[in-house]
Amino acid sequence: MKSFFSIIFFALVITACSQSKSKHITEFSQTDIKNALLVDVRTSEEYGLGHLENSKNVNVLSDSFASYFDSIPKSKTIYVYCKSGGRSTKAAEKLTSLGYNTINLLGGYDAIKEKENAKK
Repeated sequence: MKSFFSIIFFALVITACSQSKSKHITEFSQTDIKNALLVDVRTSEEYGLGHLENSKNVNVLSDSFASYFDSIPKSKTIYVYCKSGGRSTKAAEKLTSLGYNTINLLGGYDAIKEKENAKK
């Protein structure tokens, strides 16, 4: 019985460690990336229509997505966002599985535009 609980505990620890973190994009600020990397995972066409300041564009659907991060230290936090949250979730899961500390910015660029439009 003791080994059964040990296996369950071990499985829970592994699952918890492999999940990426998230934060709503409207709570994000440029000070969050002081020692981090901000990545827009949309296509270059979407990126060209508008993006967050200081973001790098790395298309999650590209075959070279994972290899872009080969030169990035695993200790560096990576914030990811997309249009509405679907692709950034996949990107965060992929980067987390590769050993990066990843934070998915929920709501995506659409939430930023919506917030800006509400202020007008």
